[in-house]
Amino acid sequence: METLGAPGAGLAVAIENLFPPIPSEVILPLAGFAASRGDLNLVAAIVFTTLGSLIGALALYGIGAWLGRDRMRAIARKLPLVDVHDVDRTEAWFQRHGSKAVFFGRMIPIFRSLISIPAGIERMPVWKFALLTTTGSLIWNSVFILAGFWLGEQWHVVEQYADILKYVVIAGVVGAVAWFVIGRVRKHRRGHTDSAAARADRTSREPQGE
Repeated sequence: METLGAPGAGLAVAIENLFPPIPSEVILPLAGFAASRGDLNLVAAIVFTTLGSLIGALALYGIGAWLGRDRMRAIARKLPLVDVHDVDRTEAWFQRHGSKAVFFGRMIPIFRSLISIPAGIERMPVWKFALLTTTGSLIWNSVFILAGFWLGEQWHVVEQYADILKYVVIAGVVGAVAWFVIGRVRKHRRGHTDSAAARADRTSREPQGE
């Protein structure tokens, strides 16, 4: 940002979309703080960071489009505890709620980047994806940049509150994964138990030789 100004902030956000460990919760308030000092133009910071969000999201959308449904099904067949029907259910859910998922997903840590991939897999119209991504990113970026602008030297306080939201999301994801794995393991065990019972029943019905 010191070298490139507002375009540098946009570049940092674009990279953050591709490499989530680089947190936008740090980049954006810092850009706001730089704007409060006069090092950046506030409006330019918001415009360029939103453009960076869109560019990064479109790159991930392209990866999803390249993967496509067939590759996703092939990957699902090789994953333990995952059925192809899980992919079908996910597709059906995305077809019903895809627009809301893309829009609100841009304002949720972790999912901000990941939501672009299923949008590409489902081939959501690019214009629609770009519009929803730009709108959601504009809200998210504006909130954090303005927070850094108003807080000034205390801009890093924003990160502390953002971390709380991130931990809540991570806990929710871990809980959902644990629930999925436990449910799928029980389902497979029931399947093996039912199969063994059916074989035993067939064996008991077979006539015994004299």
